[in-house]
Amino acid sequence: MNFLNIIKYNLRKKGKISFLLNQDENCSILDVGCGNNSPYLIKSILPNCKYTGIDVGDYNQKKLNLADKYILTTPVNFPKSILSLGCKFDVIISSHNLEHCDDRSATLLAMLKVLKPGGSLYISFPSERTTNFPKRKGTLNYYDDETHRDLPPNFNELVEQIISNDFKIEFSVKSYQPTLLRIIGFAFEPLSRIKNTVFLGTWEFYGFESIIWAKKVIKNN
Repeated sequence: MNFLNIIKYNLRKKGKISFLLNQDENCSILDVGCGNNSPYLIKSILPNCKYTGIDVGDYNQKKLNLADKYILTTPVNFPKSILSLGCKFDVIISSHNLEHCDDRSATLLAMLKVLKPGGSLYISFPSERTTNFPKRKGTLNYYDDETHRDLPPNFNELVEQIISNDFKIEFSVKSYQPTLLRIIGFAFEPLSRIKNTVFLGTWEFYGFESIIWAKKVIKNN
């Protein structure tokens, strides 16, 4: 793991990198919405994992794509394409993907179905509060990103859907505000306002991100 990821791990104990570091090094991972160099990031943290990425476009893959399997589909077929992969994954990650989906409920249900019993789920998305945040470059208000659909995902509805499909919530927060990054964001806030740009800690200062960690229950026969 590189120095930047070590910093992120220590500053964001419930973020994506921390979640990955809690997984078995040989796990099978499905990355739902795998743009922005996610295959490279995940393989750099878990080089021995079996990585499958799925998305509706080849978004911002500027580094070497290290995916074992890389699937591009259409927005309409997205949930169906996930389901077609079968129940074979130890870990599923959906990092800032649901807010872009045409059918969020169907996409989430597909993810829940293809995760093995005992498997781990990580989901992050913009908080419902972000519709009232200031507009800034880098996305602080939900509508700063024109690819975001409708309203932000409903946190309580997602949690309810996850639990009702035999999952146990291990961690959940509507607005993630880890202390040190929140302080850094407070310190940079005047500059962030002047530059109209998101800086280190801005998301945490405002509580931009909702995060859910869950585990699929193993049923006894």
